[in-house]
Amino acid sequence: MNRDQQQGFAVNRIIMGALLACFFSAAHAQTGPTFPAHPVRFIVPFTPGSATDALARVLSQKLSEVWGEQLVVDNRAGAGSVVGTGIAAKSVPDGYTLLMVSASHAVNATLYSKLPFDPAKDFAGVTLVASIPNVLSLGTHVPAKNVQELIALAKTQPGKLTYGSAGIGSASHLNGELFNSTVGVKMVHVPFKGFAEQLTEIFAGRVDLTWAPQILAMPHIKSGRLRPLAVSTAKRSTALPEVPTVAESGVPGFVFDPWFAVLVPATTPKPLIAKLNADIVKVLQMPDVREKLLAQGAEPVSSTPAELDAYVRNEIVKLGKIVRDSGARAD
Repeated sequence: MNRDQQQGFAVNRIIMGALLACFFSAAHAQTGPTFPAHPVRFIVPFTPGSATDALARVLSQKLSEVWGEQLVVDNRAGAGSVVGTGIAAKSVPDGYTLLMVSASHAVNATLYSKLPFDPAKDFAGVTLVASIPNVLSLGTHVPAKNVQELIALAKTQPGKLTYGSAGIGSASHLNGELFNSTVGVKMVHVPFKGFAEQLTEIFAGRVDLTWAPQILAMPHIKSGRLRPLAVSTAKRSTALPEVPTVAESGVPGFVFDPWFAVLVPATTPKPLIAKLNADIVKVLQMPDVREKLLAQGAEPVSSTPAELDAYVRNEIVKLGKIVRDSGARAD
């Protein structure tokens, strides 16, 4: 090897070394063992005490232990989750802002004529977290003891029975609209700001029933103040095994599956998303976390980021049809 070749080889080694150093430095910045190096914000676009909030708090407590850094739940409620979701969409895509969403994230794509973000394009999926069955729950003043009796009652008194929800376009609202159209009845929708307000009216006999998130309905079912007739999901709930599904109750094929997931801004580096996915899925598989979620009526689930992205796109189409059929609009 002559002198010029030796010098060229040396220069190439220096360049290659610099490129490798840059590569590993970038990878470390995105996924390195120092993440997280300071507290992480977990935006919940609903009020404290909501089903989404309850799930976020279970996750945040355990993730804080795993990471050795605090994960702070930040409730930013408003406009059916649009306010908090909009804040998350504009946050720095560095993994330090997570967003917990419910099925309303997909609903809003159709419910609103204009959003300050695109529910699919402006976010990247991290993982599904849980499915929480809605429980068809009646006030004790309603005489129906099963789904078929409720349908018969609604058909003999069209427009008289009322059902509460957490607001226009909420899962409980769309669940009720899907039930109305499927079985051919007309129960009147009464929107509220949250579950607590519904309970007040149901207990007073001014509203008849609700499609309540199981995680919120459980205490009132156990106390006897709500009568559960059926769960909305394809399978019976682990927490309420004695309560049949709507499909088992004589409405074949009926399924409404409220889901919850963690998202981040779309431009978050993929290696960082992979780390977040691995850590959250690990937490969801921990026996104490599973036990806590199941006891509250939440069925733990998980997914890959790609699976969640595809799922959200599909849900935007599926739930959008229910919104359009119901005529619901939020603006």
